[in-house]
Amino acid sequence: MAGRSGAPARVLIAGAGGRDFHVFNTFFRANPDYEVAGFTATQIPGIAGRTYPAQLAGPGYPGGIPIFDEVQLPALLRDLRVDEVVFAYNDVSHL
Repeated sequence: MAGRSGAPARVLIAGAGGRDFHVFNTFFRANPDYEVAGFTATQIPGIAGRTYPAQLAGPGYPGGIPIFDEVQLPALLRDLRVDEVVFAYNDVSHL
């Protein structure tokens, strides 16, 4: 999906327990159609306020990717100009 004005779609990955990082690494990391604006966190204590490291995020994210507390979601959608939210929880059945 293209974002505003044909730019890559801005994505926020809402997830927990590492599934969010897996989804990023397997689909979004090198995908020019998307720009991941951040992750939200709920299950790993103390992870909000940290950054997914640039070394793992790849060359498209030289400053890494910020991790936010999920309670901030409504403000994040507006402030980060998010086009899509990806639901990436490991404890939800996919069946």
